Formats: sequence, C-alpha cells, structure tokens
Amino acid sequence: MAKSGKKKGKAGGGSTIVLNRKARHDYLLEDRFEAGLALEGWEVKSLRAGKVQLVDAYILLKDHEAWLFGCTITPLPTASTHIHPDPTRTRKLLLHREEIDKLVGAVDRKGYSLIPTAMYWKRGRAKLEIALAKGKKAHDKRASLKDRDWQRQKQRILKHG
Repeated sequence: MAKSGKKKGKAGGGSTIVLNRKARHDYLLEDRFEAGLALEGWEVKSLRAGKVQLVDAYILLKDHEAWLFGCTITPLPTASTHIHPDPTRTRKLLLHREEIDKLVGAVDRKGYSLIPTAMYWKRGRAKLEIALAKGKKAHDKRASLKDRDWQRQKQRILKHG
C-alpha cells in the first residue's frame, strides 16, 4: 500500500486536534515550525477528546526556552480526584536549539510574533504548529476578505460558465 503525500490543507501531519482559524485572519503567517508539548496525563486525555482552544494562545521566548500561554485545555470530568487541573497553565514547547535561536532573532530584531496555528497528533505525540507572524492592520483584513470573496465568485463563474 503506497503512502499518500501530504495534503496542503493539513496541519503538518497526523490527525488534527484543533486549528486556529483566527490566526490566519489576524496575522500574515510566514515561516512555520513544529514543536512538541510538555503535557500532563490529564491534558493528553483531554486532547484526545478534543477539549482544547488555541484562539487566545501565544508563545513567548524566555531564557532560550519557548512557552505556550493562553491555551485552554478543559479537563475531563473523569480527571483524577487528587489532581487539581489548571486549564490555562503555561506549557513548555520542545524545540531544537537552532530553531529557538532562529525564532529569537526574528522576534527580537524583525518584530515578529509567534502564534500557534494548529495542534495535531504525529506518531502518537501531540505537536503544535507555530508560525512567525506579523499583525495585519484593519485595511489589510478588509483587502483579504475582498480577495477571498472575489476568488469564490470567480470559481462559481468558471463552474457554471
């Protein structure tokens, strides 16, 4: 059985847990990186159930380490009784040293932001796709909406015409 190639719409690989669609609207996304996540057991169970939100999440670099802030992982009601889960705790991202150095340079010197765009499973491990992004202005957002509408209309015309 032949392996199928990567689909363009997929977020990096295996089965997608969650996508951050707001990021594509609010930012111009440039380079993408794949990072592992340091998670606790209850968090992995919640990810398998799809109880995660990336909408308000962002990434900060401190002491040559990457940290995920604002990601909400809702604990399952069957979580252990002796553990008091914190849904919005800060989670460490696992990246190679040269990737972190590249990100530090882009964020510090060029004014980029680090935004999580997707979370997915890859070989049984939870991975986070992060993107170097620049914020869009209001007129940029309107222009991208107009362009998207025009592309949609063009496809309709070509389909029926």
